[in-house]
Amino acid sequence: MRSKVIGGNMPGRRTGGRAAHAGPRRSAIGWSLACAETLLVVLTAASCSGAAGSGTGGVSASSSRAVASTGAASSLEQQYEQVVARVLPSVVQISTSSGSGSGVVYDTRGDIVTNAHVVGTATTLQVGLASGGKPLTAGVVGVFAPDDLAVIKVTSGASSLHPASFGRSASVRVGEIVLAMGNPLGLTGTVTDGIVSATGRIVSEGQGSTAVLISAIQTSAAINPGNSGGALVNLAGQVIGIPTLAAADPQLGGAAAGIGFAIPSDTVTSIAGQLIATGKVSDSGRASLGITAQTVADAIGQPAGVGILALTPGGAAAKAGIQAGDIIVDLAGQPVTSVAALQSVLAAHKPGDQVRARVLRNGTESTVLVTLGSLTS
Repeated sequence: MRSKVIGGNMPGRRTGGRAAHAGPRRSAIGWSLACAETLLVVLTAASCSGAAGSGTGGVSASSSRAVASTGAASSLEQQYEQVVARVLPSVVQISTSSGSGSGVVYDTRGDIVTNAHVVGTATTLQVGLASGGKPLTAGVVGVFAPDDLAVIKVTSGASSLHPASFGRSASVRVGEIVLAMGNPLGLTGTVTDGIVSATGRIVSEGQGSTAVLISAIQTSAAINPGNSGGALVNLAGQVIGIPTLAAADPQLGGAAAGIGFAIPSDTVTSIAGQLIATGKVSDSGRASLGITAQTVADAIGQPAGVGILALTPGGAAAKAGIQAGDIIVDLAGQPVTSVAALQSVLAAHKPGDQVRARVLRNGTESTVLVTLGSLTS
């Protein structure tokens, strides 16, 4: 079984169901497709009569309201168009040998932020611009898998890039209208709309990924394969998140329509800034046990805990007296039956939090107090 490095942080609400990557694999099998919630303005036409229009030149009150509604719709439409014209040139298509996804131009030096799962194991990538033309070649600046974020940099042609403006995700409001921009299913420069459905979600990416999104933004804007790494934008033209996942119905196995998740922009700018500066992340804001571990099974093959393979010297677990070979079955009062479960528990805590861990050692259970550390690259 493959080893995984464990970490996580910050309070939030854990979502139900499964979450599926919104890119970049070529096959769409197993991916969920979320439906956009389209904003509709309904205009009710009313017939006019001389009596109804008394004092209004023959125009009824209902007709006046319809005209006002038409004006409001036109104003909103113009706002959409302005935001798309402003931001879409900052959204690029990223292609590797294993598939494609999206990215957002971060600065004037050629840095582009995207998802770690879009980059994958690639060292050289192709960047397609919204304006078209020959793709640019890019290399990897740094990857931080726990937050599913990466930064790549074009080797030449940075002057043709248009950096996006990043807003503060801490100020995002539920109900706020947002647009998702990216390259779903290879359809470059696609825009969908919806609202912010919720904030502060904790979402495990699954599908073999070790990433757990913390404080994720939930949106009803359509998020499809290829949208990963793109832009979730408010009507001020600011990027407030990086679309990453679409939910799947755990019972039917298909798409859970209108449920997508984006990494908040505050996390994006913090992690991207560190990757650009040093290629690593030293301050993630996420809690860590400082262990390398794997899921262990019981006698009938069911996940039963997290087995410790190795410890980081001076890390949280090592300081608490946990040893290699121990099995963690509970953390902070929450059952831990798998690596994914442990990550989700850690995601609800911050570095410095003290939690109790129930540990099995040679069949004997004990409880230890652990002061959580900080997750780094």
